[in-house]
Amino acid sequence: MARRCQITGVGPKSGSSISHAHNKTKRRFLPNLQKKRIWVKELNRYVTVKVSTSALKTISKNGTAELAKMILDKKIKVN
Repeated sequence: MARRCQITGVGPKSGSSISHAHNKTKRRFLPNLQKKRIWVKELNRYVTVKVSTSALKTISKNGTAELAKMILDKKIKVN
């Protein structure tokens, strides 16, 4: 599975590891993804999605209406 948030689309970022001698080597910064089972009231069922923790906070603040819309528009694949 790709390391990408299904809601926001956040994926890995690239950057540099910097040693004490200031040597730079490439590295990846992975998003904090969590597999979460969320009750979507509009669909009257549970949905399992892989979301970043920042998207999870946004869903808990704003509700699941946007998530339901994305599922109905087939932008998110649900098992």
